Amino acid sequence: MPLLRNATTNRIIATRIVRLSGFYRRALGLLGRSSLEPNEGAWIAPCNAIHTIGMRVPIDVIFLDARGRVVRLESCVLPNRPALVCRRAKAVVELGSGALYQSGLAVGDYLEMA
Repeated sequence: MPLLRNATTNRIIATRIVRLSGFYRRALGLLGRSSLEPNEGAWIAPCNAIHTIGMRVPIDVIFLDARGRVVRLESCVLPNRPALVCRRAKAVVELGSGALYQSGLAVGDYLEMA
């Protein structure tokens, strides 16, 4: 399974990432998960908005531009929250709550799947 790596600092952010790209897979996302560790999640593309309606666990959210540069960070987004939108984003990474705190990730960093 691919890793999520901060290409700016060369630090591993998460060790279990899935890429979601088809309409159905993007729409379903992480819904139905009863647990989600900080080192696991999903890279959703194309995407510039998410919601947590129907989710069971809080998540950390990273909005990325077309080059994988972090343009917005949201920590501990609670379940059943309506849309979070970032017009500049082309992809979104959803991780288990606590991932951003542990990672030291900052706006302007570049992410990649390795």
